[in-house]
Amino acid sequence: MGSWLYYALLGAICAALATIFAKIGLKGIDSLTVTGVRSAVMTGLIVLFLLALFLSGSWRPQVITGKAWIYVVLSAAAGAASWIFFFKALRIGEASKVAFIDRSSVLFVLVLSILLLGEKPVPLKIIGGLLIFVGLVLISIS
Repeated sequence: MGSWLYYALLGAICAALATIFAKIGLKGIDSLTVTGVRSAVMTGLIVLFLLALFLSGSWRPQVITGKAWIYVVLSAAAGAASWIFFFKALRIGEASKVAFIDRSSVLFVLVLSILLLGEKPVPLKIIGGLLIFVGLVLISIS
């Protein structure tokens, strides 16, 4: 098992906590305000984290050049849109349903990684995707 799995699981746990905390925090506040505050806090925390790593000598910034800038900006725009839609849905829907449907993005990643990145559609990926899809349908109709 690669170290990527541990980071992915930690990310999933943090995403779950973020959803629960956000659902509680959304009571009486519009979703765009919450999205903006969350974005500002996250930016501040990431900058502090990077500064601490830089000052400790553990990280040196790299120059982003050319086409990479386009994809970094597109990724940021898609992420911002994702948060706006997610918090709007979370404001009016059940956290368990909204989060599960939001995390179904893995199905889109599966298809797009095959189409755009040339990843191989191996049988286990296809079966896993189908199981996620079935789970998505079951949760959304419950």
